[in-house]
Amino acid sequence: MALALLAQDWVTARGGSMHALVVDHGLRAESAAEARLALNRMAVAGIPGTLLTLTGLRRGSALAERARIARYDALTAACRSLGVLHLLLGHHALDQAETLAMRVLRQSGRLGLAGMPALTETGRVRLLRPLLTVPPGPLRDFLRTRGIDWIEDPSNEDQTALRPRLRRRLRDVEPAPLIEAARNAGLRRAQEEAALAEELAAVASIRPEGFATVTAPRVSPGALATLLRTVAGSAYAPSVAQVTSLAVSLRPATLAGVRLVAWRDAWLLAREEAAMAQPVEVRPGARWDNRMRFVGGDAVPPGATIGALGDDAAVFRRQTRLPSVVLRTLPALRNGKVLLAVPHLGYVCGARPSDVAFLFDPPRPAAGALFQPI
Repeated sequence: MALALLAQDWVTARGGSMHALVVDHGLRAESAAEARLALNRMAVAGIPGTLLTLTGLRRGSALAERARIARYDALTAACRSLGVLHLLLGHHALDQAETLAMRVLRQSGRLGLAGMPALTETGRVRLLRPLLTVPPGPLRDFLRTRGIDWIEDPSNEDQTALRPRLRRRLRDVEPAPLIEAARNAGLRRAQEEAALAEELAAVASIRPEGFATVTAPRVSPGALATLLRTVAGSAYAPSVAQVTSLAVSLRPATLAGVRLVAWRDAWLLAREEAAMAQPVEVRPGARWDNRMRFVGGDAVPPGATIGALGDDAAVFRRQTRLPSVVLRTLPALRNGKVLLAVPHLGYVCGARPSDVAFLFDPPRPAAGALFQPI
């Protein structure tokens, strides 16, 4: 609520506009009424808003992580629908302190100690966290001065979850030293990411078919972990400990859903066929294997699916210089067992090749915008 009012003041003074997004996770009976109340309060303050109701969440293991993914998916989809580039998030200093404590407990390494960045670039929206240095107390005081109430989510006090337990322990801790530590770690992280980007630009190439090549006999563990993450379509890279021995002397191996093989005068990183996702039904913007996004195809028959080319690769072996390890993992469009299209090979049955395409679109780029510390 404080973020919405502060943002409204900022954009109004500059002739801009804003829109509030309120997410109802649907996990408590009271949550729908609370979400509507939040929207009503913002409407009274002159802030337009939209309610985003999640329907697929169920209580169980890893609920916090599943809720976070569903929440961000809904928020980014709403931003895309509204034509919005900037998504402001209300994380404050105590949230940052909790994040640092969680990462220390999980031994995430020095990069994790940078905490949440002030700015994150994604393929669809720019995430901004303007309140990371502000403790929650002043935010509540600000709302009191404006005469606006707020809602305390009772799940924030659920002691069965790690973050609320840490929140209780950190409640009386001065967050300033932790924030400064996160900032210093963030500056180091940005420097390391810049060096990593330079290394990847010098020795690696990422291909639209979803594989990568490395022209050097060895790379840094960070570079190899990043390439493995990108080719596998994973949200997270394998740990440095998992890849160090392989990085210092590249050799044939299978790791983190990726195969490393010698190819021509380079090393090739291709998706591990056995680790790929099952076929999915075609729809606008469909994603398969968390790496390939479907584009176009208005004339695709209902029930068509996207899956790996697999054994059908034998038909195209003489028509391409791509190795079999890549051919078999290419995305293919099928209607039942009938092969309709393999766009990366220029094969489209009954349509122009430009009508159907798959874009290599992993969750995170190999080297994107640098970490932005608070």
